[in-house]
Amino acid sequence: MQDGVLTHEALASLGLDLTRYNQLVGEIYEGALDPKLMAHALKSFLKLYDANFVTLILRVPDQPDTGVMIIAGDIEGAGDVCYMTYPQTNSPFSNQPLDCVFTVDDIMSSAEWEHSAYFKAFCGPNDVYHVMCADISTPDGGKLRFRVTRPETAPNFSASERSLCASFLPHLRRASQLHNLLDRSESLSELYSQAISRLSVATLVLDESGSVLQINPVAQEILARSDGLKLVGGRLEATYPSDNRELQRLIRGAFCPDAPKSAEAMSVTRPSGLVNLGVVVESIPSLDWAEEKGQPAALVYIRDASSRSLASEVVTKQLFNLTKAETALAMELANGLSLEEAAEVLNIRRNTARAHLRSIFSKTGVRRQTELVRIMLNSVVALGKPQLALKVTEKIKVPTLQLAVPIYRHA
Repeated sequence: MQDGVLTHEALASLGLDLTRYNQLVGEIYEGALDPKLMAHALKSFLKLYDANFVTLILRVPDQPDTGVMIIAGDIEGAGDVCYMTYPQTNSPFSNQPLDCVFTVDDIMSSAEWEHSAYFKAFCGPNDVYHVMCADISTPDGGKLRFRVTRPETAPNFSASERSLCASFLPHLRRASQLHNLLDRSESLSELYSQAISRLSVATLVLDESGSVLQINPVAQEILARSDGLKLVGGRLEATYPSDNRELQRLIRGAFCPDAPKSAEAMSVTRPSGLVNLGVVVESIPSLDWAEEKGQPAALVYIRDASSRSLASEVVTKQLFNLTKAETALAMELANGLSLEEAAEVLNIRRNTARAHLRSIFSKTGVRRQTELVRIMLNSVVALGKPQLALKVTEKIKVPTLQLAVPIYRHA
């Protein structure tokens, strides 16, 4: 080790070469994409340090409560993101300098450690004696807690091992930041996707060959009916040849390097005779970092004007201060039914429906049924979560969280 830089000699003394060191760093960054891959990196550290447990504590509560961590070692729940009780105030490793590697010896003597309540309660019974720690600062003001443990029969952590550990801390910090950025981006993307579905807009994401990469539930319903549009060999096609030629022209145009910035639209005739489907094709801008195949290249929006509204009953009721009966009537009217048809669907008398409608007019400030439908369709009622939640085809990549009781649970 020279001026904090790992030398070939230092790596060799730890049984490492530069190639293996770079592999370990690569595993850390792969862990930013998936907690399962981060668990794989922790297993590599387990082997590197001949440890019995390696723990990455992702988040701890302000008060003794549930924390989140990933553990490598012989323990139930290892390799998963685990929830656990974390009374950090009882840990002797709290409030240590950030971004520094330290061990038990830096905090207390062996006798103090062995006689501490923490050791007797948690470490000794689980064959945890030597502990190497680092509290890693994150850009948002948080901390990652990295812990490597060995049994009493193993040697203590050497200066070279501590220096090697210190060299990994910046990579763990950056991997955590990348994971948080990706997770937030995917979460926002999923929320936007659900909002589009609740507005009854079908969406399909196509790659540069025209193959469908993603499809939302509304699009699945429309294509399942094969009424104007269908999937053939994984590609979107229109039923009638003239419509299909125009559709394929729009799709090809979206793949061109000089594709128009504005979206292009067309109307698709339906064999059933129902009102035509509206289709919009838009190019997805590329960051041009690398030439890759099978990447999102075009987005297709489809709107079925004859479909029923997916308005939320709860949001409709709250937004206009309606009763449950008034809400049900307003939603049927927004779906295009006449007052008489809505009364029949709701199994109420026409006079009752008229009374409900007068009350709805009074509460919403409108005077005609057409105005009511307009404000319903233009309001935020469709953005509330429907009673029957839509099945989302492309889920956020969120790890399965399982309750676990880790061995090294308060470090």
